Amino acid sequence: MIVVSDLDRHFKDEIAKEPGGEHITRCFSCGTCTAGCPVREVTDRYNPRKIIRMALLGMREAVLSSDFIWLCSACHTCFERCPQDVRITDLMTAIKNIAVREGYTPPPFVIQVSLLKKHGRLYEIGEFENQKRIDLGLPRIEENPEEVRKILLSAGIEEIIRSST
Repeated sequence: MIVVSDLDRHFKDEIAKEPGGEHITRCFSCGTCTAGCPVREVTDRYNPRKIIRMALLGMREAVLSSDFIWLCSACHTCFERCPQDVRITDLMTAIKNIAVREGYTPPPFVIQVSLLKKHGRLYEIGEFENQKRIDLGLPRIEENPEEVRKILLSAGIEEIIRSST
């Protein structure tokens, strides 16, 4: 159910000001983007036409807090087929940028940053993996997450993660 007082009529304008979101108002919901989307083939949760429609209606909170905006694979199939030149992959990036600025970070990103801080990589290399490497004539991999932590800190990733939790 949509509550009219919850709608943000300026949301589409905010997206249009974001790099990549300039053509959002060109969409007339023809569905060409949805028909060719490979992600849409896998899950009904991702529907570019529905996301654009929600944004145009001003459903700011529902769009920014949703997990489906993060599902775009940036394959450009929708971009190539759109008769109105909406550039949906760029539009999804614009929406994602607004979401991150507003403190909405996808859970997988939070998990990845946690792993990077803990191990300095996305995959923990333990004694078993190091023994396999030695058996193959490869050098051991020692964990040195401090360098990665410095990069995350200087890039402001820590602040993004803190604001989303």
